[in-house]
Amino acid sequence: MLLDANIILEMKNISKSFSGITALSGVNLALKKGHVHTILGENGAGKSTLMKILAGVYQPDEGEIYINGEKVTFKNPLDSQKKGISVIYQELSLCPNLSVAANIFANREQIKNKFFLDEAAMFKKAEVILNELDSRINVNESVRNLTISQQQLVEIAKALSQNSNILIMDEPTSALSEAETERLFNIIRKLKEKGVSILYISHRMDEIFKISDEITVLRDGKYIGTVLAKDAKIDQLIKMMTGREFKDIYPPRVRNISNDVYFRVRNLSCKGYFEDVNLELKKGEILGIFGMVGAGRSEVAKTIFGIMKKNSGDIEIDDRRVEINCPHDAIKNGIAFVTEDRRKEGLVLINSVKVNITMVSLANIITKLGFLNAEKENNIANNAVTKLRIKVTSIDQKVNKLSGGNQQKVVLAKWLEIRPKILILDEPTRGIDVGAKYEIYQIIRRLSEQGIGIILISSELPEVLGMSDRIIVMRDGKIVREFKTGDTSQEEIIMYATGGNNNG
Repeated sequence: MLLDANIILEMKNISKSFSGITALSGVNLALKKGHVHTILGENGAGKSTLMKILAGVYQPDEGEIYINGEKVTFKNPLDSQKKGISVIYQELSLCPNLSVAANIFANREQIKNKFFLDEAAMFKKAEVILNELDSRINVNESVRNLTISQQQLVEIAKALSQNSNILIMDEPTSALSEAETERLFNIIRKLKEKGVSILYISHRMDEIFKISDEITVLRDGKYIGTVLAKDAKIDQLIKMMTGREFKDIYPPRVRNISNDVYFRVRNLSCKGYFEDVNLELKKGEILGIFGMVGAGRSEVAKTIFGIMKKNSGDIEIDDRRVEINCPHDAIKNGIAFVTEDRRKEGLVLINSVKVNITMVSLANIITKLGFLNAEKENNIANNAVTKLRIKVTSIDQKVNKLSGGNQQKVVLAKWLEIRPKILILDEPTRGIDVGAKYEIYQIIRRLSEQGIGIILISSELPEVLGMSDRIIVMRDGKIVREFKTGDTSQEEIIMYATGGNNNG
């Protein structure tokens, strides 16, 4: 029996193991009608496993699930959906070759005359749902032609189309701009008013406090506690998540930056993306780049690294002009680039930790006869795992079995093997829990102290302010302002990033 008539869902003493390894142990969760209940925890805490049990993907080894006081058993995802549960997974599950409308109604196609697809009805309903999301996405467009943020909105529309009573959102804002995130929050508020209950997973503390009613913390597969969002403090939640206190998540700088400008970009342009970008980077400096989605931040990074072709402009390293037409040219000149999408562009997920760490620096482990020096490869991988504290069962473990934070460390390890002088980091902590973020920040700080110049691109403004020495603000493909970190505020940076200053 439910203790509270407002509780729509209860999960009691849920336990789950995989091959003898415990993923969940005696976890409890109670979700109230019309509430947003956030599940918080480090990577590997058991959040996704718990949600997949609720979604019918996994079956619990122990424990019970109640919906509206009725005990339920989910043998598969369809059973869960029939009980009014929908899931928006962090990893998008769209069919790129199908239209937006076809994706929204996949496996629930509208039929007319018993045999024929009613495309007109699907397109009309899809438009209604997307209008509710304040989106102007064309429902006839193929998903492959959409940006990541647009695809995320289609995923959300797909879940909303099922008229669910319980909606699971796993990092739904990870690829959304601030404006798109705010629109999503408005949709969530409307859903709450209609009595829809939402289970929300996010690593972004600022949005958790904006949207949550209750917060449940998991650690190492165990239930730690549930608190009211209005009473919770960041330090309290971090301690619950990690079992330790963080006085300051951003490690302090322990030495001064060199006066030597090692890297310059002059009047760099890439038609349709950005124009006349000028920047300088000193040895040991962390230069932050901030702007809204579409400002051109990532495109500048990709052009510097040779992934995108410039139309004009120069790149100088150590007062010497260099020509970078491809990533190989960039690597040859000591530039490394950690992409924002580590799973698609930064890693080969089906390969081992060892292979991923050494793939860019293969020239260092090939013998004169062209054979791979296995002993040297193992030594390099083991040293990197130790140095960056990557949690693996062995260097032969597949990368897709690692947590997001450890995957990101593997990407960093890969690029550090080329001994870079310039390191470009695009969204280095996206989808990573607070404990892993702190470790990544420590690595970044340590690299800067070793004299590596770092360009840090991030959508998280506190991260840019907390880690950078200087900040460049971009809007509509142009640099609109530069600040020393100590001379500005979040409000001022947002003003320039959004055009609120009425300049530029």
